Amino acid sequence: MVNLGLFSLLLPVMSVSANEPANTEPTESIEKISVMGRAQTFYLESSSSVGTKVETDMMDLPQSAQVLNEQLIVDQAAREITDLYRSIAGVSAYSYSGVTFRGFRDDSNVFYDGMRGDPFSDFGIPQLFNVERVEVLKGPAAALYGGGEPGGMINYVTKKPSFEKETEVTMIVGDYDRVGGSIDSKGGLTDNLAYRLGAFYEQKDSFRNNADAKNTELAGGLLFQLDDNTALTTMVDYIKQDLGGSRLRGVPVDDEGNFLVDPSYNANEASDYQDLEALVLQAQLEHFFSDNFSVDTKVRYVDNERVQGYHESQGWVDVNGDGEANVDDETIKREYRKQYRANQELSLTTDFVYRLESAIEQTVLFGADYHHVDSEYDYWRARYEADGVANLNIFELNYGQSDSADYILTDQNRDGEKTERTGLYAQDQITLTDKWLLLVGLRYDHFNDYDKESGFEFSDEHVSPRAGVVYKYSPDTSFYVNYSESFNPTSIGDQEDADLDGGLSPEIGDQVELGVKNQWFNGQMMTTLAIYHINKKDVAMSNPDDTGADDGIAALVNLGEVESKGVEFTLVGDITTDWTIMANYAYNDARVTQGDLDDTYADGSRFANAPRHQAGLWTRYDIDSLHSAVAFGADYVSEQVSADAQIVKPYTVFDMSWTITWQQTQYQLNVKNLFDKEYAVSGFSERNGHFPGAPREVVLQVSHQF
Repeated sequence: MVNLGLFSLLLPVMSVSANEPANTEPTESIEKISVMGRAQTFYLESSSSVGTKVETDMMDLPQSAQVLNEQLIVDQAAREITDLYRSIAGVSAYSYSGVTFRGFRDDSNVFYDGMRGDPFSDFGIPQLFNVERVEVLKGPAAALYGGGEPGGMINYVTKKPSFEKETEVTMIVGDYDRVGGSIDSKGGLTDNLAYRLGAFYEQKDSFRNNADAKNTELAGGLLFQLDDNTALTTMVDYIKQDLGGSRLRGVPVDDEGNFLVDPSYNANEASDYQDLEALVLQAQLEHFFSDNFSVDTKVRYVDNERVQGYHESQGWVDVNGDGEANVDDETIKREYRKQYRANQELSLTTDFVYRLESAIEQTVLFGADYHHVDSEYDYWRARYEADGVANLNIFELNYGQSDSADYILTDQNRDGEKTERTGLYAQDQITLTDKWLLLVGLRYDHFNDYDKESGFEFSDEHVSPRAGVVYKYSPDTSFYVNYSESFNPTSIGDQEDADLDGGLSPEIGDQVELGVKNQWFNGQMMTTLAIYHINKKDVAMSNPDDTGADDGIAALVNLGEVESKGVEFTLVGDITTDWTIMANYAYNDARVTQGDLDDTYADGSRFANAPRHQAGLWTRYDIDSLHSAVAFGADYVSEQVSADAQIVKPYTVFDMSWTITWQQTQYQLNVKNLFDKEYAVSGFSERNGHFPGAPREVVLQVSHQF
């Protein structure tokens, strides 16, 4: 959940992360807008480390990247990452926290402060209470971050302790009995010790039947300034999430994408649940050996536990006896799933940075990282009426016809896994001349997976290169081209199916991207236009020679090949002193070019939940005379297809907000889905339907800072 104490708009000074330079805007500009906390570049972040692991001017990065800062999160009243997809060119929802990224489905390529370790893993959606900004790198990221899909990666930058003293209290109310509040405080305890403490709680019902949510988060940290050249930052984050009616599936539709029943439909019973508890411990040690040589070491430990019990739709029941089970019967059969999963994750990364200042300036990065996951997994299932699970009439809902306590549960004998990833990497950013910049990088990865149930173990390795060139036509215009690669290890379960042939190779992707970046209005606005072509090879698919018999022929082989090409445009910055905007458009054409990948894509050419056109807009106008601001947003996604080739209809949704400040207290009213549009965000399977978008919702939040 987003920090309800994030709404720090009452003071002119904005918080700065440990990895960012302080704001150097003229004092006059800040004073002019101090009532609203207005910074001159409202949503625009001119630099980031997400593309290089070294703070780099966006104009000098030969790759497309976006930063969604704290101000944007506040203005959109974003609580979880799904609220921000409209602001990321080329990203749309797939299911839960999974996204379609430049055409490719990606469920797990998630980083916190540059490290793996997601406390909301599996079927949780990352919350934003403890997040300062969201960084998005487009295209393959393997040369820096290791295995993942070629579409891109998301990095959450968490809030840190600070010597800047600030305390904020926020209360929130809204539709569906939403109520919550938070407190966030930071400041210096001594000249060498700073702190941060935050607490958040929110509860709300859902527009879906038998569903609700309670979220609790406690976060804190200490910053030890050990000497002028050394700083140690420690943090702790405790998360508790209780979801009623989870895991939420979709709403059945016809082949044209029309809901068969009201979008409030849910196959869950009122007793269904998903409870999550997670503890995150993190430490960062930064040291400068000299002005030009530094080291940054980070360690992150995540311990999370998830327990869930839910009903899953399994298709129609032939109630009317006509010999065919279909929608005319109005009734579905269900199974009940009870699952327990616990993950213990350890991430460690060390980066050495050396800057050479000579005729040719260079910034050299050497680094290593390690990620280990030990998971425990138990899975029980009760199937249909034979195990006590009552059928459900979805048109005349008859919940409560059976009790999960009486179901006959069968243990599915799942014991969890161990995974281990080790990487070594090097990168050089070279300033050849005032106009020509070069970036080259190379990474070696070794990975090992172990299945606790079967004892099956698989290891492999991969080398990922990357190169990019920037031509600075002028201080305000940069042209760039890059080549980068991705690799994604095949799951341990698929490896077991293919072990007869020695295992499956990682799925390999490569991208060529060309682009141009421009600064406008003396650096107050920036645009990025990117054209890309991604080719993904060695995709695991069913072996056409497999007969299903025990004949030594592997069930899966590396035969698939897919292609994605497209164009992305982003615009962010200030049009005038009072008017700011963030807008994007993306076109993507993703196709299967070799193999029949029925398990992953809708048919032989079009990917599931990969819209060809997307557009997002968020713009805000400050009315200084009224100490107010009004904002307007729009989100457009073109037609998609589900995993079973059912149409997902295009949609456009509008949002608005009004903010006013009175006597050091800020009132913010957000209206989401302004015209109460009924729509589906994405498609799933035919038996589970499409994921419905939320109807109109009004949220009021009140923040006081002192």
